[in-house]
Amino acid sequence: MNTIPETSGKVKIRHETAGRKNKGVTIIYSLPLSRAQLEKLAKQLKSTFGTGGTVKDHTIELQGDQREKVAVELRRLGYLV
Repeated sequence: MNTIPETSGKVKIRHETAGRKNKGVTIIYSLPLSRAQLEKLAKQLKSTFGTGGTVKDHTIELQGDQREKVAVELRRLGYLV
């Protein structure tokens, strides 16, 4: 299960509250990374922003509305957002 999904090359970020008791999460998807690489990036982002989060189904979920900060950080790391 360490495969890398096909993506357009552009990382996408969205904010979602549905089904989460009105607590929002930032979802980062379309990352061309393996599960292990996603876990490493998620850990780095959680540490950088001081927030919780997880990796689910080739997406990274971070607590709260972190869209702008995540976009800046991913661009700094060389991703096309």
